[in-house]
Amino acid sequence: MDLSFSDEHRALRAMVRDFATNRIAPNAEAWDRDHHFPVDVVREMGDLGLFGITADEAWGGAGADFTSLCIAIEELARVDQSMAITLEAGVGLGINPIHEFGTEDQKARWLPDLVAGRTLAGFGLTEPDAGSDAGATATKAELDGDEWVINGSKAFITNSGTDITSLVTITARTGPDEISTIVVPSGTPGFVVEPAYRKMGWHASDTHGLTFTDCRVPSDHLLGERGRGFHQFLATLDDGRIAIAAMAVGVLESCLDESLAYAKERSSFGKPIGSYQAIAFKIADMQVMVEAARLLTYRAAWLKDTGQPFKQEAAIAKLYATEAAVTATRDATQVFGGSGFVDATPVARHYRDAKILEIGEGTSEVQRLVISRGLGLPIR
Repeated sequence: MDLSFSDEHRALRAMVRDFATNRIAPNAEAWDRDHHFPVDVVREMGDLGLFGITADEAWGGAGADFTSLCIAIEELARVDQSMAITLEAGVGLGINPIHEFGTEDQKARWLPDLVAGRTLAGFGLTEPDAGSDAGATATKAELDGDEWVINGSKAFITNSGTDITSLVTITARTGPDEISTIVVPSGTPGFVVEPAYRKMGWHASDTHGLTFTDCRVPSDHLLGERGRGFHQFLATLDDGRIAIAAMAVGVLESCLDESLAYAKERSSFGKPIGSYQAIAFKIADMQVMVEAARLLTYRAAWLKDTGQPFKQEAAIAKLYATEAAVTATRDATQVFGGSGFVDATPVARHYRDAKILEIGEGTSEVQRLVISRGLGLPIR
C-alpha cells in the first residue's frame, strides 16, 4: 500500500491552496456574515478545472483519481467549508450520478456545462420524513405516456437554488416496491425551489427544500435502469463519505494551525499560553487527530482508486474524521477563549460549520450501523 502523493497530487494541492488562500480566505468571513453564495468564485473554481477533476476527458474533465478530488476539497475546507461543500456536492452529487449512470445522450446533454463549472446540479434524496431512512422515500413519479409526473418534496438539498443551478437529480417511487432516479431541469413547471434555509453554519452554501407538484419531465430523463435508484444513491453516498472526511481533514488542519499560532503569540500570567499543559495538550491532541483522520481518509480514497472494496473504510473515515473535527473546533474555540466566541475568528466559523459534517452524507449513527454490519453483527 502506497499512500504517498504523486507529483501531480502535490501540484494540484499547491494550486488549490494558492487559490483558497488568495481568493477565498479574504472573503470567507463576509460571505458567512451576509449568507452570500459567490457565483463568480464558483465559476473561477470551474475555470481551474476543480469540478472536472474526476470526469472523463470526453466531457471536458481531467480524468484524475478520487484522491485528487479529496485533496482539492481538503484545501478548500481549510479556509471555508461552504466553498468546500459546494465543490463536494457539485461533483459527488451533481456530476457523478450522471457520469456513472447516465446514457451517452444524457452525458452529452448535461455534463459539459457541469464539468466546466458553468452550471451546478443538486441531488434530491433527503425528504422531510426520509432522512437516514432514505428507503422511506415518499416522492412519487408516475409514467404518463412519454412523461414522468412527479409529486413530492425534498429537504436540505445543496446547490439546488443558485443562479447557475441547471438541474437536480431526485429519487422517486416509480412503483410500489421500486425507487428510481430522475433528472429534473431547473425551471420545469411544477418544480418549486423553496426559500433558503436559515442554518447554523455553511452560510455561504446554497441549501433549499424542493417541491414537485404534477411536475412533468420526459421519460428519457430516467437516470440508469428503472428501479435501481436505491442502489445508485448508496454508491453515491459511499463516495461522498470519503469526500466529507476530506473536508473534515481540512478543518482539523486549520484548527491545528490557528491554535498553534495563537498559543505562541497570546500571553497569560506573563507566559505564552502554549507553555501551559492545559493548552499544549489540546493542541497535541489536534495533531494526533489530523494525522489519524488524514490516514483513514486517504486510505479509503486509495482503495477506491485501486478498484478495491471501500464501503467499510469510507464509513470509518467519515465517522472518525467528522467527530474529530467537531472536537477540534470546540477545543480550538477554547484555546482562543473569548476571542474564539467572536465570529471574526476562523475557529468560530469552523465551530458552527463543523457540526453538519457528522450529519450529511450519512449521520455518525448510520456510519456505526454500516461498520457494525461490516463486522458481521446482525444489527438492525
